[in-house]
Amino acid sequence: MAQYIADRRDIDFVLFEQLEADKLCEHEKYAEFNKKTFDLLINEARNYAVKEVLPTLTEGDRAGGAIFDNGKVTVPECYQKPYKLLVEGEWVGMTEDPEVGGQGFPLTIGQAVIEYIIGANFAFAAYGYAGHGTGKMIEIFGTDKQKELYLKKLYSAEWGGTMVLTEPEAGSDVGNLSTTATPNDDGTYNISGNKIFITGAEQDLTPNVIHPVLARIEGAPKGTKGISLFIVPKIWVNDDGSLGEPNDVVCTGIEHKMGLKGSSTCSLTFGGQGKCKGVLLGEVNKGMQVMFHMMNEARLLVGTIGACNASAAYLYAVNYAKERVQGRDLDDMFNHDAAPVTIIKHPDVRRMLLWMKAHVDGMRSLCYYGANLFDKIELETDEAKKDYMQGVIEILTPIIKSYCTDRGFQVCGEAIQCYGGYGYTQEFPVEQIMRDSKINSIYEGTNGIQAMDLLGRKMGMKKGAYFINLLSEIGKIVAQAKQNPVLDQDASKLEEAVTRLSEIAMHLGSTAASGKIKEAFSFATPFQEVMGDVVMGWMLLWRAVIAAPKLDKIVGDKDAAEVAAKNKEAAFYLSQLKTAEYFINSILPGTIGKMNAIANTNDAVVSTPEACFMG
Repeated sequence: MAQYIADRRDIDFVLFEQLEADKLCEHEKYAEFNKKTFDLLINEARNYAVKEVLPTLTEGDRAGGAIFDNGKVTVPECYQKPYKLLVEGEWVGMTEDPEVGGQGFPLTIGQAVIEYIIGANFAFAAYGYAGHGTGKMIEIFGTDKQKELYLKKLYSAEWGGTMVLTEPEAGSDVGNLSTTATPNDDGTYNISGNKIFITGAEQDLTPNVIHPVLARIEGAPKGTKGISLFIVPKIWVNDDGSLGEPNDVVCTGIEHKMGLKGSSTCSLTFGGQGKCKGVLLGEVNKGMQVMFHMMNEARLLVGTIGACNASAAYLYAVNYAKERVQGRDLDDMFNHDAAPVTIIKHPDVRRMLLWMKAHVDGMRSLCYYGANLFDKIELETDEAKKDYMQGVIEILTPIIKSYCTDRGFQVCGEAIQCYGGYGYTQEFPVEQIMRDSKINSIYEGTNGIQAMDLLGRKMGMKKGAYFINLLSEIGKIVAQAKQNPVLDQDASKLEEAVTRLSEIAMHLGSTAASGKIKEAFSFATPFQEVMGDVVMGWMLLWRAVIAAPKLDKIVGDKDAAEVAAKNKEAAFYLSQLKTAEYFINSILPGTIGKMNAIANTNDAVVSTPEACFMG
């Protein structure tokens, strides 16, 4: 049976062959688990996603999505049953400690669960998973009482959660917000202001929604240094955990979007009647410090969503290409009596499919690798090793978020192209997947902001040591690949790209330091893109390093392609070698060309007069 969310064989490869996630069970924290436990969990997630969530993807979109009426939002009716099952299955908090309502699974394994559930329909899943980040902030920064009142409800998804930053006049410039917080004698604060683009802020799936709201206390410093964070429930929560009165949080409308129509994107008014209360989360004027914990988690999650969209789009496209019969094989192009063939036989379709496969495989490995780093950091006792791994994830966070969302959207576009005219219609699902995926490059800081963060902050962390850590990790795989004559040339080509990337990084740093900061930052996004390509090459070569000896063991002295035609395992391992070969030889040369363009640092972007942007 065809797979339409994720390739289970590839998930197992990444988890247990590339990352060796079952070795986490050797540590005391995960000693109760084993590979069999992990397999059973992923199977259950897959069954739930395919049977309960996937059918809501098209139905929720065609039904008109979320509907706003007089301050209330009704989600598609088909979401109700699977949401109850999401709560009952404890899927959202499965990686959290059992003491706070979780099941204690590693984040690495949770990544596979997320891929199935979110990959099936993120518009639906967002209502539950958004609350996880809310809960994580309360767990880290909240008081004991706040944890008691909110954690289990959020981690179970029994209550919804949000991230309340954006205002009409303060989008990415969060420090310019105008929402205010006035202290009360009982320790609470009166909250007053308007927020926009708040995902899942109003819905009819949960009895309550917990809003972490950024606001400024009167007299606080301007900018982000004067912002505090407040827990503002939609329905006030009494000290005994029971629900009290509505908290003067009003939804004034929802956005009519290009995609994700089942997900309510809300405008909110806090304190329109002067009766909205909140409690401080963390310290006064330290709200952004707290929120960044949530935003970093959210950025990694958004990167995963981009990869999930790509995975689904690719699988639909490749299955269609194997079934759709059209045109003669090029070898028989002049033989009018030749039978038509499936379109996967045509070279240009194969090019599109291999381009998609290379990015889907690489993005899956990258997202799982990021989750695995967090597991290893938590288990590590050596502070120097912890800092080393933390440095790698710091550099990779903007790459995971931006590259996976940009390439995820592009994979969806290629999937539509594979279908031809049918792909542009609602008769097939790739049209909706592409619409749904576009928001990912905008969520949690646009990808241009990620690029500025990468170039302006991340690259200079620990005087460049974190970037060097990343290059060191890539170098380890290159060295291993060079030991295999089949991979030696590909390894050398990736090494060339890594060297050039390092040179470009130094060049942009010196350009910014010389006073040409605008010129340097006009190349921030291209720099982020080429770094993403190099990281993809690393992930794909790493896969090939693992696959090559396993393929040799199956094939022996026989022809690999002939064996692969009859042996699924041989076909899988051969695909790892061919995918890495394709990416490194067909994509990376273009990446080096882009690096050369960055090295030229042409100033047209900065020097073009504003008057020349006519319209």
